[in-house]
Amino acid sequence: MADRQDWLDLIHSDESVLLQRNGEPLHHLARGPVTGGHMTSMSTYTPATIEALQSLELGPGLRYLELGPGPGVALALAAAITGPGLATGVEREEHMAAFARRNLGRLGVDVAVVEGDALDGHEARAPYDRIHSGIGVPCVPQPWVDQLAPGGRLLTTLVTRTPSWPGHLLVTRNQEGAVEGVLRGRPRGYRPVHGYRWLSALEHRARIEADPGRVRRTRLAPPPDDAYGFWLAAAYLVPGAVRDFQAETVTVVAPEDDSWAVAGPGDGAVRVHGPRDLWAELEDVHVRWEQAGRPEQYRVDLRDTAEAQHVSNVGACPKALAWTLPSLAAAERQAP
Repeated sequence: MADRQDWLDLIHSDESVLLQRNGEPLHHLARGPVTGGHMTSMSTYTPATIEALQSLELGPGLRYLELGPGPGVALALAAAITGPGLATGVEREEHMAAFARRNLGRLGVDVAVVEGDALDGHEARAPYDRIHSGIGVPCVPQPWVDQLAPGGRLLTTLVTRTPSWPGHLLVTRNQEGAVEGVLRGRPRGYRPVHGYRWLSALEHRARIEADPGRVRRTRLAPPPDDAYGFWLAAAYLVPGAVRDFQAETVTVVAPEDDSWAVAGPGDGAVRVHGPRDLWAELEDVHVRWEQAGRPEQYRVDLRDTAEAQHVSNVGACPKALAWTLPSLAAAERQAP
């Protein structure tokens, strides 16, 4: 096709590609700019896909399950590594499933793409040595753990209502069947499961610019963006808050509470507005993070995924930094 090079440049760039709006069919889409609608599928930027497959330690002969494969990019790469007939994708949306089958068929890739709810995994071909979720979930669904083989690895994004500070969860099952989950903060993550709505700071941007809020002193300088362990904890322990990364200085907003905090730059002051002092909440989390030994990763207790899943800092430090993951109902209660 005439624009093949443009597509290749885009796919190998550091950008995700919007593919589908409102569950639309994909075989007769008109060319040209696209606006409006609700995004229902996207292709993750290639470096993230490669990093995920490397984290899974994918190799020949391993049984692989892709949850939410979208157009099938990661599924095709995984199948090329594992070998014929060992890779399976579970796609909720019928048009996207058909699109992935067509793409993979044109490549001659021997994989199975089935329609179904990714939260259920795919029992028919279980157990799996490697499971990769291309969707973010608030906690780990029980079927995913049940379908993970001894010696297996599972990788997913854990989401909160903020897109600002995602966490990558790597679950391993040892040969005796014991399961362990390690959660790490990352700069990016996968979009949340269908029906889950992120918060946004966009509607407050003009108001914040006009009135940043009352000034008060603070000992907490804005933590660096790569202090992933801190920001990940803040995603859970400062609930309902989202970062405006387009702002000139660190700006955190709680849209549903009409509150915000604007820090710095570097003058020992912060500006706060609304019933919640968001910077005071961040100060508290930062103190707890320091006391816990500045953890960069956390342990997720998955011994009984039917119950609440608990997170705590990894290591011997007696000062625990801990929280409980939201249930899957947190996504299911959100309107599509």
